[in-house]
Amino acid sequence: MQTPPGNAQEGLRHYVLVTAAYWVFTLSDGALRMLILLELHGRGLSPLALASLFMFYEAAGVVTNLAGGWIGARSGLKTTLVAGLGIQFLVLGVLSGPDPWLTLPLLLSAQAASGVAKDLTKMSAKSYVRLVVPARDSGKLMRWVSLLTGSKNTLKGIGFFLGAWLLFVFDFSGACMALAAGIVAALFLAAIWLPAASGRASQKTSLRHLISSDPRINWLSAARIFLFGSRDAWFVVALPVFLATEMAWSHLQVGAFLAAWVIGYGSIQASAPRWVGGAVSAKRPTKPPGGQALVRWTALLLLPLAGLCAALAWDAPTLVSLVFGLTVFGAIFATSSAIHSFLIVHYAESDQVSLRVGFYYAANALGRLAGTLLSGLVYQAAGMGVRGLIACIATSMALVTLSVLATLPLRGK
Repeated sequence: MQTPPGNAQEGLRHYVLVTAAYWVFTLSDGALRMLILLELHGRGLSPLALASLFMFYEAAGVVTNLAGGWIGARSGLKTTLVAGLGIQFLVLGVLSGPDPWLTLPLLLSAQAASGVAKDLTKMSAKSYVRLVVPARDSGKLMRWVSLLTGSKNTLKGIGFFLGAWLLFVFDFSGACMALAAGIVAALFLAAIWLPAASGRASQKTSLRHLISSDPRINWLSAARIFLFGSRDAWFVVALPVFLATEMAWSHLQVGAFLAAWVIGYGSIQASAPRWVGGAVSAKRPTKPPGGQALVRWTALLLLPLAGLCAALAWDAPTLVSLVFGLTVFGAIFATSSAIHSFLIVHYAESDQVSLRVGFYYAANALGRLAGTLLSGLVYQAAGMGVRGLIACIATSMALVTLSVLATLPLRGK
């Protein structure tokens, strides 16, 4: 793979451009997700059906990350970044058409295609960090990865609000046209200014290279599956449906609550180096976290989940229990996720960074897909309501335990 641009200032400029393009995409992704959600809700779909539809979005990510990592290694990260932005522009362009075009199959297909675009763009942006930060400067790598990942989640939450606001100001088609304008600007800048060869492997890459041979990356990817499955097993379907049906919240209230959680989650994730390592102190940089820290922070997730289960089972005030439990869970989860995001780019060899990051985020998408499916199945099978939510949180605890077990081989690495 070509090394980062020889000039450090040039490398930083390219990274800023990639990050800005990723931010623009993330805003459009969160906004489009809310637009489609509100549009389908207006057509009478139930909350459970609405949430379940996003499995198409997650399923697309499994294949896209694997294929995107391979394409990036062969053709360079500019190719995958531009492709992701281009697909999102086409999706928004199609959805900007007249109302008769907006059939249910089209909206579902658009959501799946947007999932493809998201994963191509995310894989490109996160891989590029590894190219512009020297391998020996792991503290800087931790800070930059945390900033990129945390800001992405914050902007995604802001995107939820943006989508609702655009739908209020314009109609559905007008909102999509406004989002498309931002994407085409980012697409133009990336296509013109980014070097074509960045991220391209120095040797020919075959399909067998899609699967990692590094045990550290394999264990980290397995832990990621269970980690994100544990979050989505109760967060994606069970929690929104519970808030809407059992607490009689409006869909606007549910959306605002979840968006605020995502924004806070992203802010904590961006700040994680301050308490796990990698931040620059007054005297010297602190050592970035390793596998032992990941084991510890992942295991800590069991505490708020167990506490929330007990509070719901013992009829504690529901809203207070949920807000407190979600706050503590979100802070710990954001920290664990930040360590994960650092370790994958730290473990990946610069010559295969897009392949390894793609493989890892395919595991991430698989975990989210499994969690989304479990969230709906377990919540409904347990009878919905408080019992259903408790069952989903218990499922989350089982997945966290599996994630902890998968991180144990990484201690000391």
